[in-house]
Amino acid sequence: MPAVDLRAARAALRARTPLVHCLTNTVVQTITANALLAAGAAPAMVDAPEEAGDFAAVASAVLVNVGTVHARTAEAMRLAARSAGAAGTPWVLDPVAVGGLVYRTELATELVGLRPTVVRGNASEILALAGAGSGGRGVDSTDSTENAAKAAAELATRTGGVVAVSGEVDLVTDGRRTIRIGGGSALLTRTTGAGCALGALVAAYVAATEDPLVGTVAAHAHVAVAAERAARLAHGPGTFAPAWLDALDAVDGEALAAADVT
Repeated sequence: MPAVDLRAARAALRARTPLVHCLTNTVVQTITANALLAAGAAPAMVDAPEEAGDFAAVASAVLVNVGTVHARTAEAMRLAARSAGAAGTPWVLDPVAVGGLVYRTELATELVGLRPTVVRGNASEILALAGAGSGGRGVDSTDSTENAAKAAAELATRTGGVVAVSGEVDLVTDGRRTIRIGGGSALLTRTTGAGCALGALVAAYVAATEDPLVGTVAAHAHVAVAAERAARLAHGPGTFAPAWLDALDAVDGEALAAADVT
């Protein structure tokens, strides 16, 4: 396994409090903002085309999530991605439900051409974005993480960045190094916005660390460890969500260092 100092990554996030510019879908804005705050980052939801480019240039990192995209927010996403690239600001693309719908698939493909620092999605989304699949069932994957491993590595090589595939075991690759993160809880899949919040946490960690692969692994491990803790306290998805936010706040470097990372 490549050397990944998750303890140092957690300390860096707390010390730097990165400001994450989130262009994300309307269903998940609250949980995304709360997850960032709980982990020690700062959220901003600036999705007007008139402001998105300017804000992306001064933010610590940018998240582009195409979950409920329309023409106006699509233009804001293009402007933010271009501005982030020009400013050297790391940015994360979350290709929600790509493959099944033409408009968002074309937009996500265009955004891939702007070379995101990280692409994060489920196996079906990554396969579709890489041109190796047709997408899943809406936001739900119909493919396994391992089935998407080759496509993820090829996509990472094409973008020059990192690709993360979420599933029962998460996979993170930059085309040369590949790391898997286990743990977590099935209750994450029954919590609206948990995956989208993960994309924002990836942006935060990548802003706080020197190596995007390390930052991406740290975010996935943080979400998994917090989910395990929350699941032990929850009676179901209704009590899991607030317990998960509490756990995101409580997880420290020692807990991340003990995460199931190989």
